[in-house]
Amino acid sequence: MDFNLSEVQNLIRQTVRDFAENEIRPIAAKLDEEEKFSVELTKRMGDLGLFGMHVSEEYGGGGMDILSYVIAVEELARIDGSQAATLAAHNSLGIGPLYYYGTEEQKHKYLPRLCTGEYLWSFGLTEPNAGSDSRGSKTTAVKDGNDWVINGSKIFITNGSADISLGCTVQAVSADNGGDKKFTTIIVENDTPGFTAKTMHGKLMWRGSNTSELYFDNCRVPGENLLGEIGEGSHIMLKTLDNGRLSIGAMGLGCAQGAYELALKYSKERKQFGKPISKFQAIAFKLADMATKIELARNLLYKACWLCQTGQKFSKEAAMAKLYCSEIAKEVADEAVQIHGGYGLMKEFEVERFYRDQRLLQIGEGTSEIQKIVISRHIGC
Repeated sequence: MDFNLSEVQNLIRQTVRDFAENEIRPIAAKLDEEEKFSVELTKRMGDLGLFGMHVSEEYGGGGMDILSYVIAVEELARIDGSQAATLAAHNSLGIGPLYYYGTEEQKHKYLPRLCTGEYLWSFGLTEPNAGSDSRGSKTTAVKDGNDWVINGSKIFITNGSADISLGCTVQAVSADNGGDKKFTTIIVENDTPGFTAKTMHGKLMWRGSNTSELYFDNCRVPGENLLGEIGEGSHIMLKTLDNGRLSIGAMGLGCAQGAYELALKYSKERKQFGKPISKFQAIAFKLADMATKIELARNLLYKACWLCQTGQKFSKEAAMAKLYCSEIAKEVADEAVQIHGGYGLMKEFEVERFYRDQRLLQIGEGTSEIQKIVISRHIGC
């Protein structure tokens, strides 16, 4: 087994790391404090070719493998979960359904603009009463002549109402025969009459990313906006989440790496009883455990990526990677704050933001409990 990254993958890691260190880190705390989405940083990520990395060049993408993309998300999350969330949600959940299930006309219409960072796309699945139970969706899509008329709402949608949001892939109930629902996915552009996107504020985490509520009030879209086949909506959305889990795994891994590095650096600078606290076994063992967990998480995630890009089944491993990486982010961030002591509770220290940002990772794109259900089904329980 060869665990070495390719020359291109190493270059991607270094390029994204330099960008994150030099352009994101200096303003990450300010964006977090002001709860501000940065169009400028998003477009700079587009200039680096980070959007549509796994999309073929035919549609304006980078034509790279999944691991290269995951490394990019990991390196962003090492510095700022908000910018990593913008990239991950757009690439996996936004571009994914269009790329894998769109018609040639739909791909050529949307993907070239979405692969540049000029525009963002969102994934309209979660509703106020339909979270883990995605089939509890109540948003409806009724055929009226050649058009679809959509009514309902979505919540906690990343990239849905940013200034450069172009549209959303929406799951809606297209038929309901006595509780036997059929779901269909439909493309809705943001300037469509009857479609309103509202930015959500007051978040604990990812405060520099855009999170939205979406409302559909007799929103009429043409028939050609159907994505995939009628009745295949749930399948499309859930398959998209498989790739999305790799992204969340990368965010967990990057968050853990960043928090660990902050703790390691602080432990070498902070002196108590006449020497750096890193020299005390209690602290050294914490750091050793953190480094070990991160290494395990990285190997699990990278294996899932390898299975994906070699065309093998990877749903189980994607769920495992999402589960483990997000849980490790929680454990490492918690210990990193503990090593900082009282300073870890102050906003002037970066580790405080990592402690908050990790909390969504055990919830978004399938809670840790849902991942365990997925895994248990794969192992025959």
